Amino acid sequence: MNILFVIDTLYTSNNGTSISAQRYAMELRRRGHRVRAICGDRPKTEQDRQITDGDFCTGIFHFPIFQPMCEKHDFYYANARQEVIEAACLWADVVHVYTPLFLGNAVITHCQKIGKPVTTAFHIQPENITSNFGLAKVRPINNMIYRIFRHFTYSRIGRIHTPSAFIANELRKRGYRARMHVISNGIHDAFLQAGAKKIAAHQKQTEPLDPQRPIRVLMIGRLSREKRQDVIIRAMQYSRYADRIQLVFAGRGPERERYERMSRGLRHKPEFVYLDREALIRELLRTDLYIHASDMEIEAISCIEAFATGLVPVIANSSNSATPQFALDQRSLFRAGDAKDLAEHIDYWLDRPMERMEAEARYQQAAERYTLSNAVNLFERMLRAEMAKPFVAKHETHHTAPTLSVLTALKRQVVRLYRRIA
Repeated sequence: MNILFVIDTLYTSNNGTSISAQRYAMELRRRGHRVRAICGDRPKTEQDRQITDGDFCTGIFHFPIFQPMCEKHDFYYANARQEVIEAACLWADVVHVYTPLFLGNAVITHCQKIGKPVTTAFHIQPENITSNFGLAKVRPINNMIYRIFRHFTYSRIGRIHTPSAFIANELRKRGYRARMHVISNGIHDAFLQAGAKKIAAHQKQTEPLDPQRPIRVLMIGRLSREKRQDVIIRAMQYSRYADRIQLVFAGRGPERERYERMSRGLRHKPEFVYLDREALIRELLRTDLYIHASDMEIEAISCIEAFATGLVPVIANSSNSATPQFALDQRSLFRAGDAKDLAEHIDYWLDRPMERMEAEARYQQAAERYTLSNAVNLFERMLRAEMAKPFVAKHETHHTAPTLSVLTALKRQVVRLYRRIA
């Protein structure tokens, strides 16, 4: 198959949606498919150029007010250039839209015009957007964004790839009538292989922790408000092991300076690192406990990677997150946002090295269902099903996406507003 991915930002390693697209593209190519992307950015390294069979670049859509925020999160809106869209869709046998924004909607409109099979994915949780403005818990605003996505994008598509049953249920509750294909984003086999070797070799200590060695506690994720690394830092006020814990935050983002200020009173200054896959696996193998404190997640692939390498996770039990599904029992769930409860869970596991080692083996085995290979098998089936027989949701009202002229006019209005404010 010639498979076209539609995604605003592809060439970054600090964005879960982009990383998922990269992994899927490389696995599909390994299976003999040709994969190209239509996106706003260009490859930055030789490694980037190995992701796809080439791309159709539309260029970046610059928002005068929101551009600095986008750059902090390594996300850029793509232009919706009609001539590029037409060339890309002409090349493709099937199109998969990752982001329901200007480019994605324009591609869907063109695909439907020429009868090209098209599917989409739901990777952008509204709370991820509103958290940047301190509005993540304002339900009417989040619901409004769900409605906007449904109105302009998902009501026109028959099949939606949802990375978890959690987000599929959230969409159904809000009137999304497309067929939901629950497919994990998938983890690389290297995490499972490293974890299996670790468990088989009994590398975890069976005696009480060496008092001379710092205890490494890790969280992987973008340094942003909704990921709640601040809860982990505040938990150090209550943990009996605070003087021995070395916090490690793997990721980058706009909140780093704030977290550094919050951590000034800790005995061990937190490590802020940004790691490639091999370095991340090495870090996971020398970590004692993994924390996932995020208030909102569609799947949290980083948490799966952690317990795939043989780590017990302690997960925020948030109603806006899919991550609690990974907890094997209540010992791995703490009240979301509650630093004191998190500290109690940290102390519980650090007090019990033998119990923790037993749980690590169970978690490592549980991760086997989330392999990239299994995920891409299901993804291929979804694409082939749409090519064979497009799915149309019953009683669904289809709406016309905003035209390029409307989007251009909107951009001009934003520019005018910015100039007035400036």
